[in-house]
Amino acid sequence: MADPASPMLQTEGIRKNFGALEVARDVSISLPRGCRHALIGPNGAGKTTLINLITGQLTADAGRILLDGEDITGRSAAERVTKGLARTFQINTLFPDLTPIEAVTLAVCEREGTAGRFWRDLSAHGETVDESFDILKRLGLADVATRATRTLAYGQQRLLEIALALATRPKVLLLDEPAAGVPKTESAALFGVIEALPEDISVLFIEHDMSIVFRFAASIIVLVGGGVLVQADPETIRTDQRVRDVYLGQANHG
Repeated sequence: MADPASPMLQTEGIRKNFGALEVARDVSISLPRGCRHALIGPNGAGKTTLINLITGQLTADAGRILLDGEDITGRSAAERVTKGLARTFQINTLFPDLTPIEAVTLAVCEREGTAGRFWRDLSAHGETVDESFDILKRLGLADVATRATRTLAYGQQRLLEIALALATRPKVLLLDEPAAGVPKTESAALFGVIEALPEDISVLFIEHDMSIVFRFAASIIVLVGGGVLVQADPETIRTDQRVRDVYLGQANHG
C-alpha cells in the first residue's frame, strides 16, 4: 500500500523526441493527493504532449511515471485508466444522440466490464444508473440528464466530459483546457465545479486564462520548450520575472 504522504502522481525525467524535435525534456513533476494544480505555458510548450505521455497516448523515450507509488510507465492507456488515471480531451468527443445518463451509465458499465449488456435496457442497470445520476448531480447536470447531449449548452457538454472521466473512479484527473469554447462568463462556474470534486481526486488542468489559474490552482507548473521552467504557488508565479518574460506578458491574466 502506498504511503499516504507520497505523491499521487509523479513523472521522473520524462523525455520524448519526434525526430530532432525535443517535445519533452527531462520533465519531473509531482502531484500531491487531492491537489488542484495547473499546467501552463506558451503555445508549443508541450503541455498536451505531456498529458499524452502521462496517459499513455504517447510512449516516453526515457523516464518513469508513477501512479500512487506504482510504476505505470510500461502500461497501456487502457490499463492506466483501470489503475486510476483519467483525462478529458480538448476536442469534444461525446456521443451526440445519447443522453447524459445513458453516456455516463455506459462509461460505468465499461469500467465494470458489463458494457456489452448495456443496450438491453437502462432499467436492468439500477445501481449503475444510480451511481451515474450521482455523478451528474455532483456536476450540476441532474436537470439535463435525460436530454440529448447535442442539445446541451457547450459548458454543460464540457462538464459531461468530466462526468465520463469520473465514471472511471479516477485517483488522478487530467483536464486539457476544460473551459475551451465555454463563454468567459461561464468558465469560472465550470472551474468552481472542478474545485469541488471529491478531495481524494488529484486534478491537473491546462488553462490559458490566468485569472482562472490564479483563482483555482494551489500550485502552477510552467512548461517552456518541453521542460519545466518552474513549479510554485500562484503568488510566486505571478511575480517570477522568467514566467513574465516567456508567458504572462502574452497571456490573459485579468
